[in-house]
Amino acid sequence: MTYFLGIDTGGTFTDAVLIDANKRIAASAKSLTTRFDLALGIAASLDKLPADLLALVGLVSLSTTLTTNSVVEGKGSPICVLLAGYDAQQVKASGLLELLGKEAVVSLPGGHDAGGAPVQELDGVMSREAILRHAPRVSAFAISATFGVRNPEHEIKLRALVEELCDKPVTCGHELASSLGAPRRAMTVALNARMISHVKALIDSVQRSLHARNIDAPLMMVKGDGTLISIASALRRPVGTVLSGPAASVLGACALSGLQNAIVADMGGTTTDIAVVRNGMPELGFDGAMIGHWRPMVEAVKVYAIGLGGDSEVRFQGGDGLAIGPRRVVPLSLLAHEHPYVLGVLERQQHETPHASQLRFAARLHADEAMLALLPQDEVDAWDRLARGPVDVERANIEDRVLSKALARLERKGLVIYSGFTPSDAAHVLGLSSHWNADAAIFGARIWARQMRHLYGLGTWVMGDALAPSRQVVDKMIDTICQKLIEAGLNDANQMNEGSAGKMASLLTQMALHHRSTETSRTAVFNLQFASGVPLVAVGAPASSYYPKVAQSLGVQLLMPPHANVANAVGAVLGKVSQRVHITVSQPVKGVFRVFTQAGPRDFEALAPAISLAQQLAGEEATTRALQAGAASTEIVFSQSDNQVDNDIDGRLFFEARVTATASGPPMVKAHGSTTAPFPGDLVHA
Repeated sequence: MTYFLGIDTGGTFTDAVLIDANKRIAASAKSLTTRFDLALGIAASLDKLPADLLALVGLVSLSTTLTTNSVVEGKGSPICVLLAGYDAQQVKASGLLELLGKEAVVSLPGGHDAGGAPVQELDGVMSREAILRHAPRVSAFAISATFGVRNPEHEIKLRALVEELCDKPVTCGHELASSLGAPRRAMTVALNARMISHVKALIDSVQRSLHARNIDAPLMMVKGDGTLISIASALRRPVGTVLSGPAASVLGACALSGLQNAIVADMGGTTTDIAVVRNGMPELGFDGAMIGHWRPMVEAVKVYAIGLGGDSEVRFQGGDGLAIGPRRVVPLSLLAHEHPYVLGVLERQQHETPHASQLRFAARLHADEAMLALLPQDEVDAWDRLARGPVDVERANIEDRVLSKALARLERKGLVIYSGFTPSDAAHVLGLSSHWNADAAIFGARIWARQMRHLYGLGTWVMGDALAPSRQVVDKMIDTICQKLIEAGLNDANQMNEGSAGKMASLLTQMALHHRSTETSRTAVFNLQFASGVPLVAVGAPASSYYPKVAQSLGVQLLMPPHANVANAVGAVLGKVSQRVHITVSQPVKGVFRVFTQAGPRDFEALAPAISLAQQLAGEEATTRALQAGAASTEIVFSQSDNQVDNDIDGRLFFEARVTATASGPPMVKAHGSTTAPFPGDLVHA
């Protein structure tokens, strides 16, 4: 029998699942993600699976939340963005200066107009100089030109220059997005470039782990829309995997629960991802999903991704008091579990005068070769010091200020992660979790409570009490989850943007909650009910600590199916290969129908031949992409979105059409023995 292996690498855990040809879960495993060397965590999970079944694997599929986490946390590899034809206002609107800094963004003459005609010739000398200047300091290049989706000529020329002058990866905006909107397209291609080294490191780690266990099967990766692509395609367009983990979790939750209509909430260490499922399928968003503060142009499962997880930092926030996230830190219970000497430091800190650097340990997080090569000597020394284990930041502040300052800079660069008090620690104090070091969580709760009281005037907890502050953190987590679920509901209704939904959800949460107090109140004029008749499916490792109370508070039915803690890995092997290509046909002047092709605009005197060419080119490109992405065979489906109006004088007036070709098919599977196993679709429920 042929088996299918799903692997999900998250910020905290790496999961692995084996599904047989009869679509049943044969085995599953969970291990800590080892961010400094991902192969260690992957290997640990694989080694918990039956070796005899691993030898029969015919397909491996990978999902990850690392790309989602990097966007939410604003972290990534150093890159250079080349912008042709962008003015200062467009650069500012793109958010690139905030995301990358001024030095990483290069504005060049060039670009095209809405009709695909050049506005200004590309300056080859200036472009060459910019590429040579940045190449030694970056891991990849991103290129975007104004109206590059109407005529990619300048983007293609810049890509050729990068490939001629250096060996760094390069991505163009027209390869990733077909919609107008230069600022968002520039941000999308920049996020794509930042992720290349992260995705490559993950794929390399998986390949090494598979090779060491003699697993010789096609390796695929989940895209943000839940479909599969080959690893070569993933490396060319890693931004497409930015919601890989959330998409896989939604597919896994649907399969595990067997529900056709539900609200799915996947809670990990760094993020919570919420999606609404109707008729057995999650809705796709074609205008980009909201990920943290960013909305890249990626077609993905419509997910509301927020920086709220079990490892989110619990902190003081002026005005609101207690806040959770979005920054991820290492839970103290986990840190002491892996490095027992930390427990002694925490025990000592309980009896010291409270200050901000307590509870802070610095540990290696991610080895980015491009960044490491540019580190000044004091940061190199700090990096080398971390090879021996986490550093007590409080002690470093006292004994070695050079070290502590270097560690702070490494943390801002995303190479180092701090520890801190988290909801996972609070759950350990209250007995809701027990997989890590509970003593470290208790010590941490006491120290954190003293910090909040003495430094910020927050809380009225009894000195030395770990239970009360932990209960307040868990209650805050539950209330925040409730609010985010309501925010996601408002967004799903397409009635509000993110800012408006956030403000309104705060009020609606208070009205919709079934209050925890037993006090009776007067008859309410409004009686709001969240998700009446729609069950809540909660998956992810920390979910069991919070969602029973969330469901009780909101008055909704909760389902946490078997294997819910590895839903991402389950969903990773349930997709198919699918590639969509869009081509626009417009009527810039009456009687001229323009097709915007990869080779530039082509004009026709009638609409029908223009649409026919668009379908032909889109179909050919979609088929090519699907086969390159690992499809065993493909079927083509065409769709068309028209923008036209009925005019009393001229009759029906055509403005624009968007022709879409979707090529879909099953992935290549290596069959074992005499079995030609079908690729699994829905799970069989025992």
